[in-house]
Amino acid sequence: MQDMGKMLIIFGFFILLIGVALYFAGKGGISFGHLPGDIVIRKKNVVIIFPIVSMLILSLVLSIVLNLLGRWFR
Repeated sequence: MQDMGKMLIIFGFFILLIGVALYFAGKGGISFGHLPGDIVIRKKNVVIIFPIVSMLILSLVLSIVLNLLGRWFR
């Protein structure tokens, strides 16, 4: 039970960090999905967004976090 409690505390902390980062990122003018390198196609009534750079950054951050969690729980 202690391992599960520790894991829930860690996940809660990371969710808090993500929430704070998203809150302040919205105020800074650069938001997720609108980074330089993301492809935006605008036609008359259609907007298509391919958030390539945003997904690469998200993948990198999640890989690091999950790797650290995996090492800590071994």
